[in-house]
Amino acid sequence: MIPRLLPFIAALVLAPAAFAGGPTMQFGAAEDVVRAPDLPSAKAKMTMLRLAGFSSVRVTSQWQGTEAAPTDAELAILRNVAGAAQLSAVRVYLAVYPAGSRVTPLTPEARELFATYLTALKQQLPSVKDVIVGNEPNLNRFWLPQFNPDGTDAAAPAYLALLARSYDAVKAVDPAARVWGGALAPRGIDRPGTGRDTHSPVAFLKDMGVAYRAGGRTLPVMDGLTFHPYADTSGQSPDTPHPNSTTIGLADYDRLIRTLGTAFDGSPQAGTTLPILYDEFGVESQIPPGKASTYTGAEPATTKPVDEITQGVYYQRALQLAFCQPNVTGIFFFHSQDEPALASWQSGVYYADGSPKSSLYAVRDALTRARGGSVARCEGLGLDVAATKVRFPTQAELARGFREVRFTCLLDCSWELRVSGVANGDTRARLTGFGLAGAPLRVSLKGRRLGTGQVKFSISLAQPVNPGVPQTRESTTLSLR
Repeated sequence: MIPRLLPFIAALVLAPAAFAGGPTMQFGAAEDVVRAPDLPSAKAKMTMLRLAGFSSVRVTSQWQGTEAAPTDAELAILRNVAGAAQLSAVRVYLAVYPAGSRVTPLTPEARELFATYLTALKQQLPSVKDVIVGNEPNLNRFWLPQFNPDGTDAAAPAYLALLARSYDAVKAVDPAARVWGGALAPRGIDRPGTGRDTHSPVAFLKDMGVAYRAGGRTLPVMDGLTFHPYADTSGQSPDTPHPNSTTIGLADYDRLIRTLGTAFDGSPQAGTTLPILYDEFGVESQIPPGKASTYTGAEPATTKPVDEITQGVYYQRALQLAFCQPNVTGIFFFHSQDEPALASWQSGVYYADGSPKSSLYAVRDALTRARGGSVARCEGLGLDVAATKVRFPTQAELARGFREVRFTCLLDCSWELRVSGVANGDTRARLTGFGLAGAPLRVSLKGRRLGTGQVKFSISLAQPVNPGVPQTRESTTLSLR
């Protein structure tokens, strides 16, 4: 739906090892407003992203059907994005796709031209390590034809051919780059001749698998799948499942995994273990009268925007769902800032004029809790909390009456501080509390009677919501007099 337009790195162990969700995920925005003609403007928009709590951004570059390389203007804009992202510690995902179904690359020559364009972008933007190929190729708005004259799927095999050629081209330039395929819309009708020829993601992925196996390719075509798990309307909660249809929303993760397994398991292309990136999910909010002059046009009746409080709740729920889905490596909200045309998307946490909505604070809080490992309790996810900047009192400090322990948890933590006798292990003092990821903690024992003799200070840490193995740090032996 594109045209409608970390303060600390967690040091942790995940159980089981294949669990990709949790605080290591990418939390970002699908946001072309950062595509600015100069670096200061791009940096200003990137700063707004960070202030909202996002640490990744997906931007786009449209291939017009004839270019073998981006224009100088396009390249300058993308360099500004890359430069601003590096200054802001933001990870960039670059989505490259044909500019509408009229330029669908159906021939080997057209696919080669697209791959050449992609190669040129990758060569000129070495800091960008994530490339997304295509946008919603299961919709006729972005890919035609969807069906062959006999009613069979034309889009999935043709898109697979483009993805394979793009994968090879990007890897030739940078073997360490990650190539993401799919970028699929969440629904389609799987019926030709309706005037809105579309494929459901279930049918499209299965047909991609059939074409992949029939082609005999021995290399993958993608390192991960991008997907757009929009609800049926903005008024529908993201935890609504679709058990009686081929629609895949955020609550239909299990069906997506089964579909990937059917399509690719047992082939050189990963299926049920394939990383998944939700690179678009949006909830539109109502525009208050005081902001109406900032917008133009009329809202489509089918959108059903919600109030800002509900928008914040729905974004939080989307984070909770994605956080607990093992293959999911990230979720990006579409957008961070509203588009001014009401016919487009008012799904940001900023209004079109750049001022914050009330939902921004709920979203930022949820993102903070997600990075700390506490936004949701997930079955099978165990987080081991490490501590950094640990400082126990020295012998000389104890003699002067200094009895303070300092440390920082790399994830949200529950902590216990103990002072124990060395001779018999008796507990002289015990304090407990909670800390947020990255927040310096200072625990004072001033005024507490610790007795005399040799003692040790120790801190034990555990993640309070998704606990793994408790971690303990201990001081050297100290003497109390």
